[in-house]
Amino acid sequence: MIVAVGIDVVLVERFARALTRTPLLGERLFTEGERTTVSGSPRSAESLAARFAAKEAVAKALGAPSGLHWHDCEVVSDPDGRPWLTVAGTVAAVAADRGVARWHLSLSHDGGIASAIVVAEA
Repeated sequence: MIVAVGIDVVLVERFARALTRTPLLGERLFTEGERTTVSGSPRSAESLAARFAAKEAVAKALGAPSGLHWHDCEVVSDPDGRPWLTVAGTVAAVAADRGVARWHLSLSHDGGIASAIVVAEA
């Protein structure tokens, strides 16, 4: 059963400027695994913007409670490149309280916009 749906859209250029303007922002928002590709190269601004959109979409699906930590929601990729979510700590606690047992994630970026849709399932 679907518990909630969250969606978010990010302007890639604006997000890239924020990362440049505030060098530690990337470390605050993303885990090491999110900041780099499987080969170890830095992720593109488009890819990071989509991951940020996913974290925002998760927060929206949970009702945007205060106190969530950015690193407690991680977008990881399987060997084929398909993204999925792992949650821990603050995010996992709220998800459990809301009855969420499984997450579904779709990321996209095109035309200067990155987006994410998250479905929370019981």
